[in-house]
Amino acid sequence: MTRRILCLALLSTAAWAAEQRAKNVILFIADAAGLSTIHAASIHGYGEPHKLFIHKMPHHALMETSTASAWVTDSAAGMTAIVTGQKTQPGVISQSASAVRGKQDGEPLKTILEYAEERGLSSGVITNSPVTDATPAACYAHSNDRRSSGEIFAQILSPRFGDGVDIVIGPGRKSILAAAQSMGLDIESGLKKKGFVYTDSVDAIPASARRVVALLDSAEFDLDAAVTKAISILSRNPKGYFLMVESDAHTNNLKRGLDRMVAVDKTVRKVVEMAGPDTLVIFAADHSFDLRMRGGKRGEPIVPEGKEDSKANPAIRVDNGHTGEDVLVAAQGPGAHRVKGFIANTDLFRIMMAAYGW
Repeated sequence: MTRRILCLALLSTAAWAAEQRAKNVILFIADAAGLSTIHAASIHGYGEPHKLFIHKMPHHALMETSTASAWVTDSAAGMTAIVTGQKTQPGVISQSASAVRGKQDGEPLKTILEYAEERGLSSGVITNSPVTDATPAACYAHSNDRRSSGEIFAQILSPRFGDGVDIVIGPGRKSILAAAQSMGLDIESGLKKKGFVYTDSVDAIPASARRVVALLDSAEFDLDAAVTKAISILSRNPKGYFLMVESDAHTNNLKRGLDRMVAVDKTVRKVVEMAGPDTLVIFAADHSFDLRMRGGKRGEPIVPEGKEDSKANPAIRVDNGHTGEDVLVAAQGPGAHRVKGFIANTDLFRIMMAAYGW
């Protein structure tokens, strides 16, 4: 019996050693893209269900999205769970559940991006929401209130681990500059001292850049081009990288939300094709949204021209709020086999850490 146990232990150790580890992890978050949104986006984009690339990825799971205290989450608590492995309170960014929003700090929770930085990897966040909004901020900052834009941005300049996030691309330039100015923070000189290229355009990012902060005026930029450029920069680090890409797929603006879901799915496909076999690519949502298909016919658009407003659309009902049902996770690459069955949002953190071998 002892010999058998020893043999099994050796086989288990050998299997672990043989498992390919991820050099890079790319996490796509389609904010508010629940199963109903994904289904509608497939029909909107291709006229049939199950036509998105994420449907064809080899590993899938359903993920619950609750917070430490509520069944329905916001992006702050939802993303905190995904990138730290711990649930927290709504409105709180990468602090423990002892935080009281806007009143009391919780313990800072180390994020997957910060673990990567601590180990010498490069890191980035790209979003078409403001770069200090809850989803991107949860990767690189810690705050008891997601609305503290200036305080959140300042943590790019004063990171807790490593030298901090290397690439930040997204909108919100005017409001972030105003918030920083009210704190007496000179963003331009601060970023220059930290070795960042600071620009207001994706096109202006030089190919030779090592660290970049691109604060844009509009959310309607080419997310695909930004991701391609970021991967080109981050992949120069021989130790690897972590990259989070967010696309806001809230369907309170119905056509925009579905268009963005179709577009980010195409970017996921492109990244899987270009990233190589040493990269784990994960698609997920931080929470679902109250969209339901109530009608429609094959061969007819579900968002016909002139009926982009969901209230005028007979095929789709949108009640304009977050919901608490499970969301889809899809994955491909080293460690993707752990994405299966029913998981918690906190499990996604452990899946990424295990893929790196940490």
